[in-house]
Amino acid sequence: MKLKTNKSAGKRFKVTKTGKILRRKAYNRHLKTTKSAKRKRNLRKPDLVSPTEVKKIKALLPYG
Repeated sequence: MKLKTNKSAGKRFKVTKTGKILRRKAYNRHLKTTKSAKRKRNLRKPDLVSPTEVKKIKALLPYG
């Protein structure tokens, strides 16, 4: 049977050349007036997925 990528995971995560998985940070959609410019700037940067979650996400991204 053909392996299929989980579409929701495919849109949320990016796999780097070295095999690390990147994700977007939370708390960056709304209610931004109370957050400092520095905090909002740091929220724009991608973050690495926790090592405990990597195995699960790699199973959802067979070609990642």
